[in-house]
Amino acid sequence: MNVLLIGGGGREHAIAEAISRSKREPQLYAVMSKKNPGIAKLCRDFLLEKETDIKKVVEYATSRNIDIAFIGPEAPLAAGLVDALEKVKIPSVGPKKDVAQIEFDKSWARTFMKEENIEGCPAFKVFKDERGLKEYIEELGDVAIKPAGLTGGKGVRVMGDQLPDTTDAYEYALSILEKDSVVVEENLKGEEFTLQAFVDGSTLAFAPCVQDHKRAFENDLGPNTGGMGAYSNTDVILPFMMVDDLEKAKAIMQKVVEKLCEVTGIPYQGILYGQFILTRKGPKVIEFNARFGDPEAMNVMPLLETDILDVMEAIVEERLEDLDVVFSKRATVCKYVVPAGYPDNPDSDKEIVFGDMGDAILFYSSVYEKDGKIYTSTSRSAAVVGIADSISKAERIAQDALENIIGDLHSRRDIGTRALVRKKITHMNKIREF
Repeated sequence: MNVLLIGGGGREHAIAEAISRSKREPQLYAVMSKKNPGIAKLCRDFLLEKETDIKKVVEYATSRNIDIAFIGPEAPLAAGLVDALEKVKIPSVGPKKDVAQIEFDKSWARTFMKEENIEGCPAFKVFKDERGLKEYIEELGDVAIKPAGLTGGKGVRVMGDQLPDTTDAYEYALSILEKDSVVVEENLKGEEFTLQAFVDGSTLAFAPCVQDHKRAFENDLGPNTGGMGAYSNTDVILPFMMVDDLEKAKAIMQKVVEKLCEVTGIPYQGILYGQFILTRKGPKVIEFNARFGDPEAMNVMPLLETDILDVMEAIVEERLEDLDVVFSKRATVCKYVVPAGYPDNPDSDKEIVFGDMGDAILFYSSVYEKDGKIYTSTSRSAAVVGIADSISKAERIAQDALENIIGDLHSRRDIGTRALVRKKITHMNKIREF
């Protein structure tokens, strides 16, 4: 089988690695905007091209007799790549454009949730201009401000250290309105978690829950990034969660899939990513993504025991309910190294030297190779993943590997540590009033 992978980041390296483990020995091809050294080594062939250049991607896919495609990032989904590949009879693990807008149009997504009575939707309003904007921000008092379009996980700002008061929130909203609509919603209080699932249009096969850490600096301080790292537990839930929290989140995602098909007439097939925040009143929805998270894919894909080719075929053939999708019951900790100054002023084009990774898995992200050496770009460089029978052991594996990566780099040492996990548990217990 000839498989085409779209994308060249850490998420896609994790997907490529899973495909390479398949007992069915598929031939892997890739389209990526920049050469990811890890993906390139796993490919029979690859094309360096913008993933959103639909015409060139389709031409490449047909020329390589691709049987099935896996779309990694959100931009080609928003550009309609799945629809275009279907026209040349190449099925894809990824939703069509009309249903992928659950991610790339936050105003549409919030309105959809409200109109379809989907649980977990916070109070919100969408603004296309400044009329009523200041008044609504002051009415809510404590707000989250979001651009309606794609921002790579870096556009959301919340009241607190990012936006000290409503005046700052209003000014930030105005800056967004210069080029996009803005979503203003209540600033939910709690602990965030990610739930991801393979979806065939009706059946969802869920991966273990993951907690991402978007803030650039330790103790969850600093600007938002694409994600500095994440961890998962040996159980499917995280230490601060209860089983009922998971069941409620699953029910929300199930209803989203059903209602998307009802509203658009198009089955949602691919990956659905639910970003939740666990509040006193249960899980609320921060956002949905139409693909795996990055870094969260690097936590769950190494745990996938079921052959990914079987999963991919079950998705596009709408028979996921007949397949037992199994993930190893082990804990994972993923930590990113990023260029110094990331995300605001990243110092790029600096050499990275990777030493002994020990028992950790190394995933390349936004780097490039020149004359046999690896260099940084302006985004996240590489990630290490530790896998063990406890979070603390997995964290030690990841951190030991991180210590052997040399360069002008920054990372968060605290992700997955006992202290930070305990802090999350204590925070959630206080919110629940235990």
